Amino acid sequence: MIIDDHIYIGTSRHPDDSPNKGEYLKLKYANRHGLITGATGTGKTVTLQILAESFSNAGVPVFCADVKGDLSGLGIQGEYKDFLEKRANTIGLDPYEFQEFPVIFWDLFGEKGHRVRTTITEMGPLLLSRLMDATDAQEGVINIAFKIADEHGLPLVDLKDLLAMLKYMGENAKELSGLYGNISKSSIGAIQRDLLVLEQQGADDFFGEPALEISDIMRTTNDGRGAVSILAADKLMMNPRLYATFLLWLLSELFEQLPEIGDPDKPRLVFFFDEAHLLFDEAPKILIDRVEQVVRLIRSKGVGVYFVTQNPLDVPDTVLSQLGNRIQHALRAYTPREQKAVKVAAETFRPNPDFDCFETITQLGVGEALVSTLESKGVPSIVERTLIRPPSSRLGPLTDSERKEVIRVSPVAAQYDREIDRESAFEILRERAERAAEREEEEREREAREEEREMKESRRWTLPGFDDDDDDDDDYDSRGRKRSSRRKTTKRKSTRRRRQTVAEAAMKSAARSVASSLGRALVRGILGSLKKGF
Repeated sequence: MIIDDHIYIGTSRHPDDSPNKGEYLKLKYANRHGLITGATGTGKTVTLQILAESFSNAGVPVFCADVKGDLSGLGIQGEYKDFLEKRANTIGLDPYEFQEFPVIFWDLFGEKGHRVRTTITEMGPLLLSRLMDATDAQEGVINIAFKIADEHGLPLVDLKDLLAMLKYMGENAKELSGLYGNISKSSIGAIQRDLLVLEQQGADDFFGEPALEISDIMRTTNDGRGAVSILAADKLMMNPRLYATFLLWLLSELFEQLPEIGDPDKPRLVFFFDEAHLLFDEAPKILIDRVEQVVRLIRSKGVGVYFVTQNPLDVPDTVLSQLGNRIQHALRAYTPREQKAVKVAAETFRPNPDFDCFETITQLGVGEALVSTLESKGVPSIVERTLIRPPSSRLGPLTDSERKEVIRVSPVAAQYDREIDRESAFEILRERAERAAEREEEEREREAREEEREMKESRRWTLPGFDDDDDDDDDYDSRGRKRSSRRKTTKRKSTRRRRQTVAEAAMKSAARSVASSLGRALVRGILGSLKKGF
């Protein structure tokens, strides 16, 4: 619900007789990012749903992950329910209207939405190392693999390409170490084993082509509404690291591709990062620093990032400080850690003299939250205890048949559902190896012919009685004795060259193209993903 460029969130409750007040999120400050927190079952998903509805109606595209399947209801018009009507009457929402929204379903596995993929090359070494939980030594080898691929025009599209590159590096470790630094065969072996594990966990479905085009999650409809892209994440959550890496890659792509536009009147895209704690769990400091940098800078590109998690402690302080809009659902405070979390949550709000934030957070009901958003000049509003408005779309998931129909009429139908396997590093390295093998075979045949010719020449000179010297006296010594017919022969120098292995020949072939390839080396951004124009 949009009122004068403000998103209506709900209505605040006051303990005295003063009138209730609507709580809004100003579109102009929606790209200043936000945080939605609360324990399981307190209403975070519905809050995310009503924000997505409002952004869509304001013409702002939305991307969000659907961990439990409930957000799929955005694609169907809501239905009358007593408790929804009661909430609407309580907060003074009149008229309370139902509506469906332009939804695009995505799924890494292609089961509940359009296939969404990226390539190994586009992801980059940093995020891939994070996905694999690589050690420092292994991350170094992965960086070298990307550098060789980038410089030599070897597209790393899927896992088989990366495995082929690692095999090539292992076979030529000595030569490559002299060019790029130490390449440990043990590190290569460990990476190969980790890639096989990733393949079994479903990562192979994620890497490939056609890769997701950022423009396809930034669509608007003919009537001016923003498309709501929903990633089916229920199965993806079985591999939390893949889930977190994918969303971080997507955030990185948005950062690298979108141009600077300053502070627009409304965001170009709003990105909801559900289960945000998975992004930061055991993440190395360098990754957290770069995430903080991306979150800080992506605001000027018109993208609002909203982290959704159970506990504000799940988000590092450096990132938390960038999140200006806050919606805090109920937290429990039974254990010391939970009490600390409630205290942290309470201290992040601008205090309200009418109530104690610490006590109120533990007393909030379902669908109730503490809300503070940025007001004029970006100043946080005084926190208010708020009843969240009911959704206009369906509260609950779509049926399988309903989902299939939405997918069938999608604007990207059939665009991503057919896999493309173009020539990439695997095919290029195999072709080079085959050519090197052919050259080696030709060299062996040439050497064999040369040896055969020399053998024939040698036999001609050693035939019995053959002598081209007409001076017969030279065959006798001073006493008249016949000299021995044995001739001095010089040791024939072999013309055979040291034979190259297939990998060595491929390595030399690649090395010859370094000079021309360096000018085409790919450029990578903060999180290692490719820099491309939008």
